[in-house]
Amino acid sequence: MSDHMISISDSLYEKAQRVAKQTSRQVEDVIRTRLEGALDESTFDLPSDERAELRALGYLSDDTLWTIMQEQMQAVKQERLSALMEKNSRGTITDDEYNQLADLVEDGQRLMLRKAEAMRLLMDRGYKVRLDDMKPANE
Repeated sequence: MSDHMISISDSLYEKAQRVAKQTSRQVEDVIRTRLEGALDESTFDLPSDERAELRALGYLSDDTLWTIMQEQMQAVKQERLSALMEKNSRGTITDDEYNQLADLVEDGQRLMLRKAEAMRLLMDRGYKVRLDDMKPANE
């Protein structure tokens, strides 16, 4: 890794210091992690509202991130998704049902993005996170 110097405002450095103190990390690590996240090309293709939602997760508490990481699609939506996927695979799905299926799949993808970002943030904050941790607490 190369060492490069950049100038940042005092207020930005103070914000990084607060985050570093809250997460028991070095200020440089906080700034590096945030900069990497801001320049992550994988989010450039997302709609602006989704990018903003993912960025906002970085300001949430650890407890809130753990909760988001364990979030699940509502059972009613899961059942509808399964039924529509079955109809689609049989070729008996209507146009309206296909649109419902597309919406449910998009909801599921947004949920997985939120969960993955919450997991990444927790790991950046020093937690050891396992895939089993993504299951709801009551399972």
